[in-house]
Amino acid sequence: MSTIISTLKESGDENRVAITPDVAAKLVHNQFEVLIEKGAGQNAYFADQAYEDAGAKVVSRDDAISKANLIAVVDQPDSETLSKLHEGQILIGLLKALTDLDGIQQLAKQKVTALSFELLPRTISRAQGMDVLSSQASIAGYKAALVAADKFARYFPMMITAAGTAKPAKVLVLGTGVAGLQAIGTAKRLGAIVSGYDVRPASRGEVESLGAQFLTSSVSAVGEGGYARQLSADEQQKQQAELIGFIKQNDIVITTAQVPGRKPPLLVPQEAIDNAKPGSVFVDLAASDLGGNVAGSKTDQTVVTDSGVQIIGAGNLASEMATSASEMFSKNVQAVINDVSDKDAQIKIDLEDDVMSQLVATDHGEIISDRVRKALNLPDKQPAKAETVPADTDEESAEKGDQ
Repeated sequence: MSTIISTLKESGDENRVAITPDVAAKLVHNQFEVLIEKGAGQNAYFADQAYEDAGAKVVSRDDAISKANLIAVVDQPDSETLSKLHEGQILIGLLKALTDLDGIQQLAKQKVTALSFELLPRTISRAQGMDVLSSQASIAGYKAALVAADKFARYFPMMITAAGTAKPAKVLVLGTGVAGLQAIGTAKRLGAIVSGYDVRPASRGEVESLGAQFLTSSVSAVGEGGYARQLSADEQQKQQAELIGFIKQNDIVITTAQVPGRKPPLLVPQEAIDNAKPGSVFVDLAASDLGGNVAGSKTDQTVVTDSGVQIIGAGNLASEMATSASEMFSKNVQAVINDVSDKDAQIKIDLEDDVMSQLVATDHGEIISDRVRKALNLPDKQPAKAETVPADTDEESAEKGDQ
C-alpha cells in the first residue's frame, strides 16, 4: 500500500503552501499518494485543478489530516488542527520547535513524529537541499530591498535628468547571511550605494564580491551552525555604539540578524532612530513576537516617527512572494521525503542519522531534539532506534485522530 502525503491550507495571513503541483507530480511519480486540502494553493496561485492534473487528489481538510501518513505544512497548525493528529503520523514544517514549546509537547503527547525545519543542521552538506530557512531567507532579503525602494521617497540609483542630478541612495544591510547577501545584491542592482555590516569578519569576501563595502565591528561573534553567536550585554552595547555612526550616514537600513528560538539582538537602538535622516527607512526582517533588530519595530506593521522615519516590521516577507517561496519550500520538503523514503515509497526515519537526529523534534511520544529538551530543561537524550512508519492509516487510528 502506498504512503499518503498531504498538505493543508495555511491559516491567517500566510499565503504559501507546503507542496506545489510540480512537487506533487514528482511524489506521485515516486509511488506516493498525495492529498491536497481544497484551496490550499489558492493564495500562491496554484489552482486545485493544477494539483489534480499532477495526479494528486483534492480533499476536505478532515480527510487531508486523518488519512495522511505525512502532513507537510508551512507554519505550525493551530491547536484545533494539532488535536486531530494521531499516533504514527509525521508532521513536517516550520513548527516553531524552540519557541512554541506547548505545541511541541502536545505533538509528543499525541505520539506524532514532528520534523521542525528550524532544527535542521545547516552546516551538513547533505542538508542544504532541505534548508527551508535559507531558501525563504533568500526571498525575504530580495523582497526587503524592493520594499525599501518602494517606501523610500527618493531614487535608489543616481539619475541625471534635465531638471538636475539625483544622488543615489545609501543602503546599509546589517547581517550578511543568506537574507543579507540577497538584500545587498538586490539593492546594488537597483543602483544604490550599498554597505554590508557583520560581526563575522569572514563575511568580507562575500560582501565585497557583490560590489558593496564591508563594515564590521571590533566585537567578533563567530558562532556555530552558520549563525553569529549571541552577544553579551557589554558586547551588544559596544556594537550598538559603533553602529549608530554607520546608520546615521545611510538612507535605508535593512536588518537581518536572527537567533533561532531566542529574542533577536537589538542592533538599532532608539538613539540611532532619533539621529537618522528624515525620511529614512528601516526594514526589520527579524521583527516577530519575540522582538526585532530595530527599536520600536512591530511585526507586520509600519511605524512612522515624528521626523518621518519609517520602521517596517517585515518578519514574513516570503509570504508576500508566495509563488516563488512555495516552489522553494516545496522542494525542501521533497528533499526531506526523498531522504527518509525507500524505493518502495515507505518512510523510515533513522534517529541515529546526523541530519535526522537533529531535525526530528518528537518521535513516538518522546522529545528527541536535544535543543528542544534543553529549552524544556530536560536532560540530553540518546537517539532512539529507528522504526518504520506504516504505509496506511488504519480506521482505529483515524477515529482517535478525529476526537
